[in-house]
Amino acid sequence: MSQNPRQREHVTWLTSDRGLPTRFVRPLLRFTGIESAGGVVLLAAAAAALIWANAPFGESYERFWSTPVDLSVGSFHLNETLRLFVNDGLMAIFFFVVGLEIKRELVSGDLHDPRAAALPAIAALGGMAVPALIYLGFNAGTDAANGWGIPMATDIAFAVGVVALLGSRIPLGGRLFLLTLAIVDDIGAIVVIAVFYTEQLSLAHLTLSLATLAAIWVASRIGIRSLTFYVPAAMVAWFFLFESGVHATLAGVAIGFITPAGSMYADREYRDKGRRILSAYESEEAAPHGEERLDEDALALSAIARESVPPLHRIENALHPWSSFAVVPVFALANAGVRFAGVDLLEAATHRVAIGVSVGLLVGKTVGITLFTWLAVRFRLGVLPRSVGWTHVVGLAIVAGVGFTVSLFMTGLSFSDPATADLAKTGIFVGSVLAGILGYLVLRTLPASRVRQDEA
Repeated sequence: MSQNPRQREHVTWLTSDRGLPTRFVRPLLRFTGIESAGGVVLLAAAAAALIWANAPFGESYERFWSTPVDLSVGSFHLNETLRLFVNDGLMAIFFFVVGLEIKRELVSGDLHDPRAAALPAIAALGGMAVPALIYLGFNAGTDAANGWGIPMATDIAFAVGVVALLGSRIPLGGRLFLLTLAIVDDIGAIVVIAVFYTEQLSLAHLTLSLATLAAIWVASRIGIRSLTFYVPAAMVAWFFLFESGVHATLAGVAIGFITPAGSMYADREYRDKGRRILSAYESEEAAPHGEERLDEDALALSAIARESVPPLHRIENALHPWSSFAVVPVFALANAGVRFAGVDLLEAATHRVAIGVSVGLLVGKTVGITLFTWLAVRFRLGVLPRSVGWTHVVGLAIVAGVGFTVSLFMTGLSFSDPATADLAKTGIFVGSVLAGILGYLVLRTLPASRVRQDEA
């Protein structure tokens, strides 16, 4: 296959020993390949939002994110603030990736085997129910009672980041337990958003959205592969769902669920088709056809290889970095900026809303996950993964109390009053920081000899 000089220069420069690629580009590429790195970027974005909101020019934070955004296409008109555009629009990409991850786990991952998924699924139910009950215990009968869904969430990026710091002290079974629990937690959050955070419902727009989603599903079943159809169709489904009153990000989840998990070519077909193309180059017969023939064959081989990977896996791999390193940090930047000027921090942190959220995250997650895990093992509904002891379970349960992205998202859905939302965000910060630190310290107490023995 021919390669233009610019391509050759790019590849050579990237793989060279020069200072910039060696010290910056290749380490950056490796950094983005680490799943827990998303938590670092998210933390940096949240810190930037707090610094911006509390700087001498902090008024510009709210003014900037309240900038009106006007979009018009024909008779369709969308008028939102910049923050709501991020929360309702960009976050649909995040939930799309979540939908892809859930479907992958259901089709071929830990959730595929009901017996393997039973324990973390039951633990996740406890980790959602107990925090919600604790929050209601502090806020039942008040105007803030609607925020019961805020402490239910676990932030996968931050939780995985904490566990990554512990290295081999956490056995593989423990990591899978936490990841599966967090995925089930995401499913619960999606259900809560769909059922409890839909206010006024427009059946006409909901029907149009469902019809568009059905058309996307039919197109995937009959073999339409071009994104020139799916991207506009997805945007239409999102718009109609937005107009229906159901939170528009659920369009991303729905499209993730209907994304095909099977490839066009099976493994044998892939090998046979690829072998037929490559076998031509075992003789000199291909030489007279020149570089044009080589390019055509290379494109055909590339298309075969591409369609031998399920669209679900291909799209997830392509979008996951964008979701982790762009969408979610922008969301944090737009929502984490709590302004503390003139606020009594002790009074804010001890307000019933903040206490309900922070105690729900820290205590509720710990008690709920640990208790439901014990009940599941006690009644033989599940078994602890190999090498995972009860200290691991308690420590991982505490770490699961790091709720950030979805907790902030739930805050935006729960409260229209900025002051109440800031109290909830204060609780999220306090509860998440304490959960991360305490969870790390508990898991750090596991002796190295114990870990080696467990993993042997």
